[in-house]
Amino acid sequence: MRFSGKTVLVTGAASGIGAETVRRFAAEGANVVIADINMPAAERVAAEIPGALVIEADVTDREAIRNMIAVTTEHFGGVDVLINNALSCSETPFLEITPAEVERDFAVGILAPLYASQDVIPGMIERGGGVILNVASVNAISFYGNEAYSAAKAGVISLTKSIAIQYGGKGIRCNVVAPGTVATEQWEPRKALDPQVFEKAAKWYPMGRVGQPGDIAESLMFLASDAASWITGVLLPVEGGLLAGNLAMARSIVVSQREPGDDA
Repeated sequence: MRFSGKTVLVTGAASGIGAETVRRFAAEGANVVIADINMPAAERVAAEIPGALVIEADVTDREAIRNMIAVTTEHFGGVDVLINNALSCSETPFLEITPAEVERDFAVGILAPLYASQDVIPGMIERGGGVILNVASVNAISFYGNEAYSAAKAGVISLTKSIAIQYGGKGIRCNVVAPGTVATEQWEPRKALDPQVFEKAAKWYPMGRVGQPGDIAESLMFLASDAASWITGVLLPVEGGLLAGNLAMARSIVVSQREPGDDA
């Protein structure tokens, strides 16, 4: 198994991408740490995974982040893979977004990965290396709304490159994935207002569907594995082709364009 004996710590692991990620790492032999503020949900995920460690962690709290790394190190001896996945995304329109919403989106989206990386790197150096993976978003690359969230995720891309450059010589790799729309619990409020939201979104994806948590989990597992041992400082979009271009727009301005197989 690819991760036998390795310890993988995932923030925001009680649901969505994080929960699927710890399930898949555990199936590949890893010791997994489920860090989340939602303890009932975290315990439900842990019930599926023998030996999983659950840590209550509000990643907006600097001391809680220190504690998260310390408890993991005490329990498993260290952290081999840190995945900064926790999410805060305000839905308020730009001109109405409050300081509290901005501060939370930034605290979770960029400050938590920064502080968690600060805390985990010394131990990784002592252990001869490790992997830090950050979960950003296509919002960090192009405009899809959610301005504060998007700005925080853009910062994560820069942070990733900084860590990769400074600590590559110490055996630490750092990469970032940028998911597109992924069908997780985070979307439930929007689905309540518009049950067809995923079907509508799928029209903008060249592959004709939105993502599933497993799509992102598999990309994280690849980047954490020895198969990616010479990959660092990389931004990997995992988004069904969304960023490659806009076919609907192209067809609207190039009247003669036909799909392959269309009759002449």
